[in-house]
Amino acid sequence: MPVLTLISTRVTVLLIMAAEGLTARQTQILKALIDEYIDTAEPVGSLALEKKYNLGVSPATIRNEMVNLTELGYLRQPHTSAGRIPSPLAMKFYINQLMEENQISLVDEVKAKEKARSVQDNFDQLMHYATETLAHKTGYFSVGATDDGRIWSHGHASVFNNPEFYNYQVCKSLFSILDQNKRIEELFFQRLTGMSPIEVLFGEELGWEFFEPVGVVAARFNDGKHQGAIAIFGPYRLDYASVIPMVRYFGNLIQEFAHS
Repeated sequence: MPVLTLISTRVTVLLIMAAEGLTARQTQILKALIDEYIDTAEPVGSLALEKKYNLGVSPATIRNEMVNLTELGYLRQPHTSAGRIPSPLAMKFYINQLMEENQISLVDEVKAKEKARSVQDNFDQLMHYATETLAHKTGYFSVGATDDGRIWSHGHASVFNNPEFYNYQVCKSLFSILDQNKRIEELFFQRLTGMSPIEVLFGEELGWEFFEPVGVVAARFNDGKHQGAIAIFGPYRLDYASVIPMVRYFGNLIQEFAHS
């Protein structure tokens, strides 16, 4: 299922060009590099790709294509490494065009629906359950909020499982969303459009200091009285294949049972 992401005009144009302009080999290399980066959190080199992935070309060819992908805006080269990391352009292309979503098990769906039904008469309990379960199932930090200022959050400690958050300034910036209503309001009710069941946003698009390493997957909902959203916050290299279907499912659950 395609994922609607929040994209600037420039990135939208580049994405259209990407769909039409990348060769099959470039696309294959790009997907492998992003898969490796999500798994390792380290810049990826041509030798690592050649050894681990069946790309059918030499490290030199991979290296040349990585240079081309860098020039096209899909890859970046950190100053301290010979490897490459994907840019937001690449991550959104990956999410929308290349990624295969993991399926939620029928058992998990049934359990979640039964529990949501049992607390449907208490919106606070429904949101508490949704954010707590989403954090547990994904292993990331979850936040829910409504436009009247109510906030629910779970999974705070899981943030520290990712090297991107070893920097206390990044953690401080992330957790500040819990006590700065303006940030929640901007993120959930201005940056998210509500035009799709699921939306993805990267920290550098927000322009908040020390928020660049953050990735957000969110779903908007309407409880009949208020607008709201539920989201997963994690590193830029979130396991989107698993997180996106989970956030979509719980967003739909809240939408369904908040109206019941």
